[in-house]
Amino acid sequence: MRDFSVDHRWLSLNTATVRKQGDLVQIIEACARHGIRAIDPWRDQVAAVGLDRAARAVREAGLELSGYCRGGMFTSDAARRIEVRDDNRRAVDEARALGACCIVLVVGGLPQYSRPGSAPSKDILTARAQVEDAIAEMMEYAKTAQMPLAIEPLHPAYAADRACVNTTRQALDICDRLDPNRTGALGVALDVYHIWWDPEVLSQIARAGKDRLLAFHVCDWLVPTKDILNDRGMMGDGTIDIRSLRRAVEAQGFVGYSEIEIFSEDWWARPMDEVLRTCIARHRTVV
Repeated sequence: MRDFSVDHRWLSLNTATVRKQGDLVQIIEACARHGIRAIDPWRDQVAAVGLDRAARAVREAGLELSGYCRGGMFTSDAARRIEVRDDNRRAVDEARALGACCIVLVVGGLPQYSRPGSAPSKDILTARAQVEDAIAEMMEYAKTAQMPLAIEPLHPAYAADRACVNTTRQALDICDRLDPNRTGALGVALDVYHIWWDPEVLSQIARAGKDRLLAFHVCDWLVPTKDILNDRGMMGDGTIDIRSLRRAVEAQGFVGYSEIEIFSEDWWARPMDEVLRTCIARHRTVV
């Protein structure tokens, strides 16, 4: 396993971690000050400053992108299917312009939550089938841009509103059906917040292998959790054995970034430089 104690070369910042402290350009400038060499920006943050300006800021700072958040939210009623398709094609175009190594897919839950205004449904099986069909369609477009897609399984608490793919096994089953030859076009983004509880996680990481492991995200699970979405912990403040999970993915040959992604009203209320200093310190001692 790589030794992170000496530097933070393999730290990437998911820009949601400091989304309330500044815009994307300000975040990029702060990362440059702190010697952070990679980011994973969100589409709304890119849109707020403009794609061209965002791409220029990334280039001028010499940053890499460990991913691009996010594609997906595939589930909808029939009236919104074209909207879903076109939105995800735009995500591919944006990711390519920014130089991302993959697009992280949050696949969506029931249609009325994934695409507001869709006819309500309680049929999660149909939602899962729609997700798979939509990923297959998106893959064809993404291949033209040579942009890998990374399915992110989310904790089951998000099954209704954010992602009906909830385990690493489910995500890999989709990968095996849609990309049986392991071409690199489709894989998984594993976030410890969503997978740490899963009794099958270590065996499924081994099943994924190097060619399916496209991204690795870190934070921590607090007890008690005050808000399932916006109360993630800084690494070391919660219950997740982060290092064991990193050891497992690196045993398969993963040599990418450990991407810090913290949705937290607590950390959003602190100065950006304080958050980044803490991320660097915990990356060296906990991750």
